[in-house]
Amino acid sequence: MRTVLGSKTVTTAAASDRRPRVEAAERILRAAVRCIVASGASALTMHEVAEEAGVSKGLIHYHFHDKETLLARVVEWMTRSLVARERAALAESTPRHAIDDLWAWLSAELERGHVRVLMELTQWRGALVKRAIHVSNLERRDAAEASIEQLFSLLTLRPRVPAGLLADVVVPFIDGLAVATGIDSDFNARASFDVFWLSLLNLTE
Repeated sequence: MRTVLGSKTVTTAAASDRRPRVEAAERILRAAVRCIVASGASALTMHEVAEEAGVSKGLIHYHFHDKETLLARVVEWMTRSLVARERAALAESTPRHAIDDLWAWLSAELERGHVRVLMELTQWRGALVKRAIHVSNLERRDAAEASIEQLFSLLTLRPRVPAGLLADVVVPFIDGLAVATGIDSDFNARASFDVFWLSLLNLTE
């Protein structure tokens, strides 16, 4: 019995030791994202991230080794968060509010700036970031396909075009809105969103 309890104590202690490390890594990632949203990925420095996160540069190197690794992890973190928010957007929606709920999600994403950061990082030459962006694109496409299927289901509509093909159009459209809003603060993203979705809804039986 003593051995089992001791084992449990060791396991609990190990989990407790890991928790601060996870929290530190998360804090660094969040700080890096804020820095990139504000100044861009090319201008990012470990020193800037360290100051924003309130940690030492050594701790950043301990968790992420170098800037390339940090940026790849940023892509993974942003994509995971973005997809989770998209999947939640229509989770409790109703037919009457489905389009508005989808817009509320997208509007928040455009303001957050993460999609624009992902777009910027598609131009990064490092292999780690390129690989992370590739996986991000696949995950975002799958999320868009699920959103389209859920939206059409809520509206009791059946698309004449497979949801997967529509997703191939939806993701670039969202990326385009992110770029446009980043360039022109007066750009009417909601109007473009409404016209776009009206066009997609016309592709139903």
